[in-house]
Amino acid sequence: MYVNKNFSLKGVLAFGGPHFLWLSMWASFVTGLYVFTEWKIIAIPWLPLSVIGTAVAFYIGFKNNQAYDRLWEARKIWGGIVNDSRKWGSVVKAYVRNHHNEAEHTTLEIQTAVKRLLYRHIAWLYTLRNQLLIPAPWEHINQGKHLRRVTQQRRKRFGVGLLEDHDTEVMLREHLPENEYQELIDYQNTATQIIDYQSQDLAALRTSGMIEDFRHMELQNVLNSFYDHQGKCERIKKFPLPRQYGSMSVIFVGIFIFLLPFGMLPEFQKLGDIGVWMAIPFTTLVSWVFLIMELVGDYSENPFEGLGNDIPMLSLCRTIEIDLKEMLREADLPTPVEARNGVLM
Repeated sequence: MYVNKNFSLKGVLAFGGPHFLWLSMWASFVTGLYVFTEWKIIAIPWLPLSVIGTAVAFYIGFKNNQAYDRLWEARKIWGGIVNDSRKWGSVVKAYVRNHHNEAEHTTLEIQTAVKRLLYRHIAWLYTLRNQLLIPAPWEHINQGKHLRRVTQQRRKRFGVGLLEDHDTEVMLREHLPENEYQELIDYQNTATQIIDYQSQDLAALRTSGMIEDFRHMELQNVLNSFYDHQGKCERIKKFPLPRQYGSMSVIFVGIFIFLLPFGMLPEFQKLGDIGVWMAIPFTTLVSWVFLIMELVGDYSENPFEGLGNDIPMLSLCRTIEIDLKEMLREADLPTPVEARNGVLM
């Protein structure tokens, strides 16, 4: 997530600057062909091109709206995870008690049970984040050698590497009992199984008398909400923006950029032989604007990709971890995640 109020000129050029080169080369080639040859027929009327440009603009606008909806939905889901995680910590502390069993449990036993439930939830948070960052076939890192290299550079620069796979294993070892860690690490969907372990733990606490039926159901309902949040995240991750919208907009923009210099020529020819050369910068600028609109939507449609437009899952996980450990009255708290290069991951 970008945290600066505005993009710097350097940031804009880093994102879209390289496209100026090939766009200006295309505009210069067509203009030179028009000026230095007798092929005046290559100039086309502006009216049909303006109709195409209007249609492409509407299409890109639709795509960008859908991409933003996916991004904002993902943020709302993680907002729900934050709220329900705090609820989970609060109700676990309040409900796991000695009130429902004649055989008194020691204070240490109760504290151990509460800590186990909260620590296991912290492990679920980091596991879910790690699973959501596994690249999907349609994401940029899987789209060819050059784009893969650029995407890896952007990931490294913006800070997705603050928590690599190895660090995720360290987090699991820190927050799970050793026997559970050895079992959970081998599952295909570890996050799902962690919540199941939570559910089985609640059943054991019910049997031991630390909670009774009503509180057992209330706690299970909070666990069920985590399943809902996880499923919604997986739906966004595993179902792309329909490719007929995502791919066709690229084609339409490409057609418009290809035709644009041919339509600009007769308009600038009205300014004279010198004025026709002004078609080059204006063609480049208009083409660049359309291309950047396309790229903005393209880089916003996958909110769990590990890039600058992502939901700041690591920061949210760390915030929840701090909140839960403060509920346990722990003094040794992790530090909040800070933005790197204007991006909070």
